[in-house]
Amino acid sequence: MSAVVAGSLCDRPADRHDPTFPKEAVFGKVGPQGCRILRMMSSTSRRRQASFSGKSPPRKPKNVDVRPREYLSEEEVHRLIQAAKGVGRYGYRDATLILLTYRHGLRVSEVIALQWAVVDLGQGRLHVHRLKDGIASVHPLRGPEIRALRRLQRESPRSPYVFVSERGSSLTDSTARKIIARAGRGAGLEFPIHPHMLRHATGYKLANDGHDTRAIQHYLGHKNIQHTVRYTQLSAMRFQGFWRD
Repeated sequence: MSAVVAGSLCDRPADRHDPTFPKEAVFGKVGPQGCRILRMMSSTSRRRQASFSGKSPPRKPKNVDVRPREYLSEEEVHRLIQAAKGVGRYGYRDATLILLTYRHGLRVSEVIALQWAVVDLGQGRLHVHRLKDGIASVHPLRGPEIRALRRLQRESPRSPYVFVSERGSSLTDSTARKIIARAGRGAGLEFPIHPHMLRHATGYKLANDGHDTRAIQHYLGHKNIQHTVRYTQLSAMRFQGFWRD
């Protein structure tokens, strides 16, 4: 199938008199999954055409070429939260999302999946269920988080999810990424940011505060401690006392 047909098949109604349409499309057998497959076929076809013509498809730039580092400092996270509060109708929700992502080292998929059932505001506890076979744990909730969550609970639509859209459904991965990227621009950060930088910021903050590597591993839910060691390797605390000015 040509790239033109695949690209337009899911964007316009099937016409049985159009010879470029396959019979499956004419008789309505191409559903959402079929559309995704057709688009993949179209993308593969374009890449092959580019290789035959001697042109290489554009490559994704390396992280080091886009931003100077893959984590944020504590001060930058604070700026991010303040910037989120002042943007749009849901600034408080967005700021709380950034706060919890940072304080608990959450992945974007973990923060959008948070439900009120795992939040114990009375005892000040958060039951964290990790993805990617990570280690589940129970984190303490501090005062700023408890106050933010109580207000969010009062003002949000009734939903089992903590972070919800205007219609009361859970936020999507794409929406959370846009919220954080927009806050980064509002905070005046000189490089584009993504949600996982907040998780890295958690690791580096805890390592620089001198916390035990094993404790950081369990806090972040790392199954392999080697994923935690990178934070302690870049911790400035390792070199405390090298100079005594």
